[in-house]
Amino acid sequence: MEQIENRTYTELNIGDSASLVRTLTQRDIELFSVMAGDAAPLSLDHGLARSDPFRAVVAHGTWAGALLSTILGTRLPGPGTVYVAQSLHFGKSIELGDTITVSVRVTEKDDVTHRITLQCRAVNQRGEDVITGVALVVAPTEKILRPAEALPEFELIEKGRRYERLIAMTRGLEPLRTAVVHPVDTASLVGAIEAARANLIVPILVGPEAKIRAAADRAQVDLTPYEIVSTEHSEAAAAQAVAMARANKVQALMKGALHTDELMHAVVDAEQGLRTARRISHVFAIDAPAYPRPLFVTDAAINVSPSLDDKRDIIQNAIDLVHALGIAEPRVAILSAVETVTGKLRSTLDAAALCKMADRGQITGGILDGPLAFDNAVSEEAAKTKGIKSPVAGRADIFVVPDLEAGNMLAKQLEYLAGAEIAGIVLGARVPIILTSRADKTVARLASCAIALLLARHTSGGAKS
Repeated sequence: MEQIENRTYTELNIGDSASLVRTLTQRDIELFSVMAGDAAPLSLDHGLARSDPFRAVVAHGTWAGALLSTILGTRLPGPGTVYVAQSLHFGKSIELGDTITVSVRVTEKDDVTHRITLQCRAVNQRGEDVITGVALVVAPTEKILRPAEALPEFELIEKGRRYERLIAMTRGLEPLRTAVVHPVDTASLVGAIEAARANLIVPILVGPEAKIRAAADRAQVDLTPYEIVSTEHSEAAAAQAVAMARANKVQALMKGALHTDELMHAVVDAEQGLRTARRISHVFAIDAPAYPRPLFVTDAAINVSPSLDDKRDIIQNAIDLVHALGIAEPRVAILSAVETVTGKLRSTLDAAALCKMADRGQITGGILDGPLAFDNAVSEEAAKTKGIKSPVAGRADIFVVPDLEAGNMLAKQLEYLAGAEIAGIVLGARVPIILTSRADKTVARLASCAIALLLARHTSGGAKS
């Protein structure tokens, strides 16, 4: 094992020196920003030096300053050193990819106080000074030899990063004319307007005009750019929005401040609704930071206890959705409590039947396997331990739950225990239906709108603005 040995005061001589070389990586910037309590997007931007030169010198130069402290604490003088003071001048900024050589050299010794003065310098790969200055330390008087301890592992969790990629995929697409149903509270109204500003939707505000304007006043939002279709109450707003979709006046619906079942009652109406030959279903598009890929859970909001035929449509809806999001052949895990087929659990029987239906071409566009317990679906190690050989196990994209209760609990657990962001959309109707919750954060609301836009344009051939 590598050892770290210090240099005591009596062992140090004028002119003694030490150095180390490091290359600045994006991970260094992110870790240093987090440790410094500065996780603002600008400080994590690889273009920082160009966008804010002063901050680049401070943020990146301080990283080099930390390397100076590393030398003093581990090499010269090493363990037991007490930092007293420093005077450093930060010169050239450090940019991503720069290789920095940091060095210290003993210039003075004080036999009474055991203080050591060291000249400090950091230069980049072009030989330009990044840092110059001096450091004053108290050198150790006792010999210390200890094992070099491994640095703790850090895991950076960037929430919402996959949603940002989805939103980026919509650039150049014409926004969806979207009926926003009953946006009479601040959250739903502002969410729709934020999506409009992101060029994802063109909102048509459907609901009681006085209440919509009151919500706008509370949020200090100008409604001048947006069309309002006034209705008497939420039920009328749902019916009006559905009628507009049937007449091709809007290309999507977005839930406002009304219950999901109130909106869906108008959507599934046998005569005036938006039904197609497919079963209507819901998909949660979940950005779980610890999972290495996007994660889709279905159905956790519409179908309470779906039949085998319902599940066939639920799966096909989800496969078609992820095709629109750029996943060509999604892996579909049909979940149950166990990974073996048993007559005691209907979900295992359904899983086996659905896999056979896929073999017969009744479900297309994805790779299905099940039944799989959740651990086997997300962990290759767990699947290997149980002897499961599957192209889906440990690498699932779509998670098909047995019923609404299981799906809803799974999604909420991921949100509140695993730090996931959750976006949602209803599929199988004539138009995409964007379901949002008052608890949704901005990025999740925008992601739901981006998903609807990508799906609609994929279906129609990708209209451009």
